[in-house]
Amino acid sequence: MKRAFQILSNPDKNLILNKRIKNLLEPLILYLSFGAFGLFVYHLGYSPTHETLEVTSRLFSLFLFLLGILMGLKILMSNESIKNRRAIFELTIAVFLVIMALIRWQIFGGDLSEDALNISKRFFILNVLVIVLFIMELGKLSLMVNKLKLNPSLVFILSFIVLIFIGAALLSLPRSTTVPITFIDALFTSTSAVCVTGLIVVDTSSVFTVFGQTILISLIQIGGLGMMTFTSFFGFFFKGSLSIENSLYLKDYINENNIGAIGSTLVKIIIFTLGVELIGTILVYNLTSPEFFTNNTARFFFALFHSISAFCNAGFSTLYNGLYETGFRELYNMHLVIAISIILGGIGFPVFINYYNYFHRVALGGVREIKGLEEYKHTPRVSSINTRLVMYTTGILLVVGTLVYWFFEQESSLKGLSTYGKIVTSFFGSVTPRTAGFNTVDMTTLAVPTVLFYLILMWIGASPGSTGGGIKTTTFAVAILNTWSVATGKKRVEVFGREITGETLRKSFAVIALSFLVVGLAVFLISIFNPELELIDVAFEVFSAFATVGLSLGITAKLSTASKIVIMLVMFLGRVGTLTILIAISRKIGEQRYRYPEESVIVS
Repeated sequence: MKRAFQILSNPDKNLILNKRIKNLLEPLILYLSFGAFGLFVYHLGYSPTHETLEVTSRLFSLFLFLLGILMGLKILMSNESIKNRRAIFELTIAVFLVIMALIRWQIFGGDLSEDALNISKRFFILNVLVIVLFIMELGKLSLMVNKLKLNPSLVFILSFIVLIFIGAALLSLPRSTTVPITFIDALFTSTSAVCVTGLIVVDTSSVFTVFGQTILISLIQIGGLGMMTFTSFFGFFFKGSLSIENSLYLKDYINENNIGAIGSTLVKIIIFTLGVELIGTILVYNLTSPEFFTNNTARFFFALFHSISAFCNAGFSTLYNGLYETGFRELYNMHLVIAISIILGGIGFPVFINYYNYFHRVALGGVREIKGLEEYKHTPRVSSINTRLVMYTTGILLVVGTLVYWFFEQESSLKGLSTYGKIVTSFFGSVTPRTAGFNTVDMTTLAVPTVLFYLILMWIGASPGSTGGGIKTTTFAVAILNTWSVATGKKRVEVFGREITGETLRKSFAVIALSFLVVGLAVFLISIFNPELELIDVAFEVFSAFATVGLSLGITAKLSTASKIVIMLVMFLGRVGTLTILIAISRKIGEQRYRYPEESVIVS
């Protein structure tokens, strides 16, 4: 007793004791959060018996009670942090968990007349909180990934693999589907969702329940942002700061070279994403007719699902025929909203950050000038070369794509439409092949020239640092610029008053070469595994998978198991990048301190 009094009366020893207890509590909170989330998923995904429901629900309540107690104890042990808002927020959550755990325990002390799904609806806020706590702890855990001493590219790849298998397991749960599906189909669907592709082997609208569709849209959201970006944001948000090691590890994931701005860039990316998706949800909700939905909740879920799917360039739809469904194919204003969401998602977060910083500096300087604090004379550079190439290339591809679609589809998919309908459909037909995958027309009626042009658009894809795939707009632009430089006899590649670096040129042509290698090999393999399929259909499917587009000429469900595996690998390679995989598995070579004599090679 005397020893304990001495420790508590000594501030330094008391601080050490608090730190030790805190270090002991953190893993316990992590395990309890994961355990509570696992039981929550079990209750929603299965139909437990009366006895099993009572046992697991009591265990769930116990986990929540202990979680609340330990969280509160951890905060109280941190004397310095008890004054800040984050600590008050977490302490409020801890108290709420304890109270709700006791209420749940009381309910399960009597007769159970409801199943787990109905009980979960009664505790909706609590269940949302369990999900938030799970993500929060997962985020904190992700910030420790640098301690594994793995290549960041390898961690990026592994995060997608882990998410794909978790998604496949969740989609295999009994309550995720209306009819049982094979694991290979669940894995294919999960891969398509995480890689934001949109190719499906089972009908999303009829096979997956609302619970299954919720899992799908969650996988799309996390896959679109990137697992590490998603979890690191929550880790940063709840932890309050990032270490130098964390910042160095995350800078490549979010394309931010300023180490001090990693945290703020993460927040900007999440706010931009949620802001666009929220506006898209509101607009789609108001542009759809209530007569096609059972209630407003179903209508809101439809709007939310398609808004997220559009921004993440996924192309998944809860309609049997996609946006070509009767009653939706002529909602041209809604098509425009979805098209704009696709463009914003595919343009890349670096472009958004670039313009945000520019307008922020201009606005801040203008305010200071108005207040007379300083004379604002300097106009910062509007955008980087990357941003300019993205904007110019995207604009050119959209204009050319719209004109090509308009010209070749007059007697096919555009036949019988109004003038406004033709314009919107042509524009949408130019947007969607660039990794989006939505269809407002019957894909099997497309003219052959349109299909061939679609292959080019799909191959190019979206922009770097975006939610889309493909070789990327900047890669295509740099290759064209380099070709033009060679044709005009220039020894350097110059654009917008800047010279493109040699490293950028080498990477661009490496990406292009690898894309042809992957696509060519995949077409070859599927032609062997499914010889009955037309070559043009197979090529379209493979290009769509590699560029994470999701458009199909109707052969996805006909693929054999071996062909499905090939398509899954192609989708994965298209999302994470072939060059990223090579960098991750290659042995790093130190600086080459020598040079061989140069010699020309005949290439033409």
